[in-house]
Amino acid sequence: MTTTLLFRDDAYLREATATVLAHTPEGGIVVDATVFYPTSGGQPGDCGQIVWDGGRMSIATAVKVEGGQVALVPAEPAALPPVGAQIRQRLDWARRYRHMRVHTALHLLSVVIPLPVTGGQIGADKGRLDFDMPEPPTDVAALNEALNLIIGRDLPVTESWISDEDLLANPGLVKTMSVMPPMGQGRVRLVRIGQGEAQVDLQPCGGTHVARTAEIGRVEIGKIEKKGKQNRRVSLLLID
Repeated sequence: MTTTLLFRDDAYLREATATVLAHTPEGGIVVDATVFYPTSGGQPGDCGQIVWDGGRMSIATAVKVEGGQVALVPAEPAALPPVGAQIRQRLDWARRYRHMRVHTALHLLSVVIPLPVTGGQIGADKGRLDFDMPEPPTDVAALNEALNLIIGRDLPVTESWISDEDLLANPGLVKTMSVMPPMGQGRVRLVRIGQGEAQVDLQPCGGTHVARTAEIGRVEIGKIEKKGKQNRRVSLLLID
């Protein structure tokens, strides 16, 4: 049985019930459904708490395991809820929501810096993208202004799905050079920012995002570091 990714249908879901399917050799709790995002695509796994009849436990993160399943990783060694137990999952929502804001902001960073992306990482206060960028940008202030103008337009952030074959036939949708979108399930999720003529971005992504760009708040481009012959790392900070 694969784990149902509840956050995929509703990124704003903060609590949910699940059944314990198994325990991993490392002490993880495999569940049939998860509100916790598992570490992947540069986005950290969610943390929070689970409670069940007779116990409670802090969860440090969530990870993918074999067979399309997700395991919740306890913050400290402790007695695990038994297989078959019903648990209640509760997110650290403040942290998750900041990840959503940063992740969506990074999609927009790839709009104002339209270069191939070679890597990325999401945090609660900042994120970064690595670009195939031989020379640094000459006007960071202009990039900041362009980025915040898009955010201020309060564009909708929506999703759709295409087949693996359609994605392979449209390689321009993939901005990342280092990581290919997850394929093999028959379809790939696309995240769209803006609609119709107001669309500014469309790319494959499995992460969590805010529903509208204005939720991101003001951001600022931070350090731009040289990483290799042509790679440059651009940091992005949440200001409010």
